[in-house]
Amino acid sequence: MTTPRQILIVEDAMDNQVLLEHVLRDAGYSVSAVDDGLSALAWVKQQTPDLILLDLSLPEIDGWEIARRLKADQDTAAIPVIAVTAHAMKGDRERALAAGCNDYISKPIDIEQLEERVAHWLSNHPSPTQPNAH
Repeated sequence: MTTPRQILIVEDAMDNQVLLEHVLRDAGYSVSAVDDGLSALAWVKQQTPDLILLDLSLPEIDGWEIARRLKADQDTAAIPVIAVTAHAMKGDRERALAAGCNDYISKPIDIEQLEERVAHWLSNHPSPTQPNAH
């Protein structure tokens, strides 16, 4: 039996955090959550998630900077990062991708789209915690 894929949710709005956790746990993923940028960076140094769902408007350090730091570090650069954000104006998706996010989902969260994008990124990226996974 394989270990469930680990997803880190970085979201400061508790209602969104609870929704994301519920949907992803129901889909069989192992889920952890933090509510600010400093906690996210500290968590990633201690553990290696298979995927990160990242709000861009966060206290301490915003999601744009977190994405830049993750992608600049060879230990975390390969972790897929999906921006999940209310920043939905023209150019925000491109800014998120330029900062280092691999994908972008705007709020309000479309559950079907979320599940599809998470499955896509996890199926196309081997788990750093399961070296033999493909």
